[in-house]
Amino acid sequence: ENISDFSLNVTDCTQVVVPEEVFFTVAAAGILENLLVLIAIIRNKNLHLPMYFFICSLAISDMLGSLYKTLENIFIILCKMGYLTRRGDFEKKLDDAMDSMFILSLLGSIFSLLAIAADRYITIFYALRYHNIMTLRRALVILAIIWTFCAGSSIAIALFSYEAATVIPFTILLPLMMFFILCLYVHMFLLARSHAKKIASLPTSTVHQRTNMKGAITLTIFLGVFLCCWAPFVLHILLARFCPHNPYCACYMSIFHVNGTLIMCNAIIDPMIFAFRSPELRSTFKKMFCCAR
Repeated sequence: ENISDFSLNVTDCTQVVVPEEVFFTVAAAGILENLLVLIAIIRNKNLHLPMYFFICSLAISDMLGSLYKTLENIFIILCKMGYLTRRGDFEKKLDDAMDSMFILSLLGSIFSLLAIAADRYITIFYALRYHNIMTLRRALVILAIIWTFCAGSSIAIALFSYEAATVIPFTILLPLMMFFILCLYVHMFLLARSHAKKIASLPTSTVHQRTNMKGAITLTIFLGVFLCCWAPFVLHILLARFCPHNPYCACYMSIFHVNGTLIMCNAIIDPMIFAFRSPELRSTFKKMFCCAR
C-alpha cells in the first residue's frame, strides 16, 4: 500500500482502479470454476490418474490466488472505511497471512505446472513404462512434497519479505522454473517425432502418440496463460522492491489493480482449458449438470 500511495507523488500516471463489482465477480467465478473441476475429478473414478491429480493441484493454486486477491480487496475496503488500520499489529499479521497465501498460490502453480510437464514428458518418451514409473502413490507423494515445500517457503518468505536475501531467490525462482519447463518442451517436441517412428509398429502407438502430444499442447497453453497472467504482478513486486522511487517504475505500479485482476483471470481461464481439451472431463461436467437439473 505504501507504493500505491507514493507512486502518485513521483509520476503523472493516473492510478488505474478496477471497480469492486468487477473484482469480486471475477474472483467468485474463478473460485467456483476450479471448485467444479475438483468435484468433477473426485466424482469420476476414471479421472483418478496422476495427470488429473496434478491438474487438481493447479486448480487449488488458482483458487488460492483468487481467494488472496478477494481477501486483500476486502482488507483495503475495511481500511478505507476506518474499521482497520494499516499499521496495527493485527493488521500486520493479517497482511503477512495474505502475503503467505499469495506466495503459496504462485509457488503451487509453478510446481504444479512442472509436475504436469514431467508427467507429459514421461508419457511421451516412456509410454510403455509410464504406469510403472508414474504410479498413483508416487503422484500423491510428489504432491505432498510439493505442497509441504510451498507452504514452508511461503511462510518463510512472508515473514522475511523485507530482506533482500529472501526476495532475490524468490524472484529468481520463477524464471528458473519457467526455463526448466521450456527445456522440457523443446526436448519433447524435438524428439517426439523420432520416438514415434520407433514405436510405429505397435497397433495403438498412433492413438497414444496423438493423445500424448495433445497433452503436451494443453500444457503449452497452460504455461502461456500462466506467464501472461502472473508475470505483470511479479514484475510489480520486483519494481516495488528495487526501484520504488523511480518515476517509470511508479508509473507501471499505477496499474496494480489490473495486474491483480489478471491473476484472477488465470483462475477463470484454466478450467476452460481443462473442459475444452479433455473429453472425459467435458463428459463429467455434462453428467453433473444433468443430475443437478
